[in-house]
Amino acid sequence: MKKTYFTEMFRRLAKFSYSFIMLLMSCGNKGQVLSRPENVGNGAVNTSASAFYDFKIRSLEGNIIDFSVYKGKKVLIVNTASECGFTPQYQELQKLHEQYGDKVAVLGFPCNDFGAQEPGSNQDIQQFCKKNYGVTFQMFEKISIKQPNTHPLYQWLSDKSRNGWNSELPGWNFCKYLISENGELLEYYGSAVSPMGKKIIEAINK
Repeated sequence: MKKTYFTEMFRRLAKFSYSFIMLLMSCGNKGQVLSRPENVGNGAVNTSASAFYDFKIRSLEGNIIDFSVYKGKKVLIVNTASECGFTPQYQELQKLHEQYGDKVAVLGFPCNDFGAQEPGSNQDIQQFCKKNYGVTFQMFEKISIKQPNTHPLYQWLSDKSRNGWNSELPGWNFCKYLISENGELLEYYGSAVSPMGKKIIEAINK
């Protein structure tokens, strides 16, 4: 009984801490939202979309995922970490996957670059996600995001000459990029933007 009490207290404390962090960070650049300018690509052939679907990246399970399978559906790309104040967003990402999976594919990319908050192996990460958050959306092998070892996907996401408009790399864990049904980069969201919040849900439903 004592163990159950302390477990529940810990869960309540974690939930409160996460809510406080989200409120605090939403006031700074971790609540940042950047949107694709309306005039980008007007009258021109869009080569950035085909480039997105050219990616082939290894999953946590070791399988190669061909990004062409995501054609016709929006994609939310998130850099994740297991020991971050934003780690409870895994729960929201899973909820997003369950409720809006017919419209958007959630893709998680573990990374240890920000505060060394993802120190485990791919197997450790897989077990953590399943045990603590019941994650069933697609997770990929651990990558690097910061320069000079930026993963090719994040090179594309942060190079406006390749994606059409954005040069913003993640500044912390749980930053998000929304890709259109046609492979175009639509929006960038800072860490504090909730996966189940109004901004992302409205963008998915457009």
